[in-house]
Amino acid sequence: MKIAITSLGQDLNSQVDPRFGRAAYILMVDTVPNRVEVFDNSENINAFKGAGIQAAAMLSKKGAEVLLTGYCGPNAYKTLQAAGVKVVNDVSGKVKDAVDALIEGNVTFADSANAEAHW
Repeated sequence: MKIAITSLGQDLNSQVDPRFGRAAYILMVDTVPNRVEVFDNSENINAFKGAGIQAAAMLSKKGAEVLLTGYCGPNAYKTLQAAGVKVVNDVSGKVKDAVDALIEGNVTFADSANAEAHW
């Protein structure tokens, strides 16, 4: 399973970044063969608009199946849904703990965005 997690740092011990489109990093955890890729999201941090949509498109291209994040706006959520990426909102704490919670089935998948659009 390919799991994308917004992160303040570049490893599994980092804290989850509550922002999706403007997250500092997005980590992609591939549970088979158990590896982590780090994507620097700096080009979206200061984007005037569309940061969430751009980040969602990148995750789709990379084959993400699930996104773990704090807040996901409506446009990004719609883009992720269209790409078949499930979203878990309101995630906090360490990235590793968030991944473990997903693997153990201790998360609730979102049925809508939980943040307003940023224009």
